Amino acid sequence: MTETISSKVLIEWIGILVIFSIISAIGNVIGYHYPFMESLVGMLILCGISLAGLIIETYTPWDIPSILYISILGLLLALPISPVSDFIIYYTTRVELISLTTVLLAYAGISMGKDLGDFKKVGVKGVVVTFFVIFGTYVGSALIAQFVLMYTGMI
Repeated sequence: MTETISSKVLIEWIGILVIFSIISAIGNVIGYHYPFMESLVGMLILCGISLAGLIIETYTPWDIPSILYISILGLLLALPISPVSDFIIYYTTRVELISLTTVLLAYAGISMGKDLGDFKKVGVKGVVVTFFVIFGTYVGSALIAQFVLMYTGMI
């Protein structure tokens, strides 16, 4: 246990997760016509699991990313042997991935705009490398998808 979480950091994490939950729940209501309270409960469950994963990552001695803890915790809670799996599965299926992605990308855009000065320091070479990385990722994903779809006979 090398690090502890201050109450200020914990309150910031909770605040960000609650705001994220509310905005995503509103997106679910507008875009997918799910009831607001069901979407909000689903989002709060997902954010609670995320918060627990962040806390676990802070207090474990291993250098493992929090996403691993979050994934394992979510998986364990959703297993059929879990006493809360029906509750968790019911409410989290009321949350659409696109509503989460929209909020996440908006946050990333704001965050990137904040660091625009650092981005300018990278220069043209960094922009070119970024372009090729994004392009290569897209083409690679498209080729893999094409191969899998052809192999399975879907196209």
